[in-house]
Amino acid sequence: MATLKDIQLKIVGVKKTKQITKAMNMVAASKLRSAQQKMEDFRPYAAKFGEVLGSLAERAGSGGNPLLVEREEVKTVDIIVMSSDRGLCGSFNNNLIVEANNFAQEKSAEGKQVRFIAAGKKGRDFARKKGLTINREHIGVVGGRFGFNIASTIGAAVINDFLSEATDEVYVVSSEFISVARQVATIKRLIPIPAMEPEEKEEAESPATGEYLPEHICEPSAAELMEELLPRNVSIQIYSALLETSASEHAARMMAMDNATTACNDMITSLTLVYNKARQAAVTAELMDIVGGAEALK
Repeated sequence: MATLKDIQLKIVGVKKTKQITKAMNMVAASKLRSAQQKMEDFRPYAAKFGEVLGSLAERAGSGGNPLLVEREEVKTVDIIVMSSDRGLCGSFNNNLIVEANNFAQEKSAEGKQVRFIAAGKKGRDFARKKGLTINREHIGVVGGRFGFNIASTIGAAVINDFLSEATDEVYVVSSEFISVARQVATIKRLIPIPAMEPEEKEEAESPATGEYLPEHICEPSAAELMEELLPRNVSIQIYSALLETSASEHAARMMAMDNATTACNDMITSLTLVYNKARQAAVTAELMDIVGGAEALK
């Protein structure tokens, strides 16, 4: 049975752990506000950019740019895996890694070569541990301070690989920020740039006429604009995924630290009860000894 001193040391240790988890919760909450604001500010831009691009793509045709053309035979697939560099954020990294690993196994089962582009230390470490092929790695991105230049660097690299036929498809595995309590691991195809989904096209149609609304007047031609906008769209999608994943990481860490603080409170309550019972038992034992000694002297 644990002594009173041991129980006291456990209580002190749990209280110190509680201070750390509470401080980490406050730091994550502060970072979340900034990351969430950036993410929400960028969403309208990304949506409008996609709308304009969809209008231009319909006029230019899918054969007007190589980034829109799907390969007849897909041999190599690159997967951009976004993850954090640090742990203590619950199942956030595990969900992303499991989603990427399952998708990679599906592609490998189809006889395709799969390469990973790690945007985060946890994803890179997993790929190294499993002996998977790592094409590139970018550490210190998710959860930290990053700008659009990081997305441009990753985007330019994957576009060059696709145009040089070093890869045939590029996918991105990231976390979609739904709410503070819910983040979902998602897989999206980045290259070839997918066509507008039917439901997305219906949303862009006029309720009155049923015709496609965006008819942007552009100069030079739509095909020439596509050559400039399509590479930028790849960078925009990557940057949007980075913002979503970064906000998701801070939210996951905040919730994990909040749960850890609650668990510490429960442990302190439980240990305090054990301590009081042990102390009461010790006092009772001492009283019994005193009473026994008094009776023996009579």
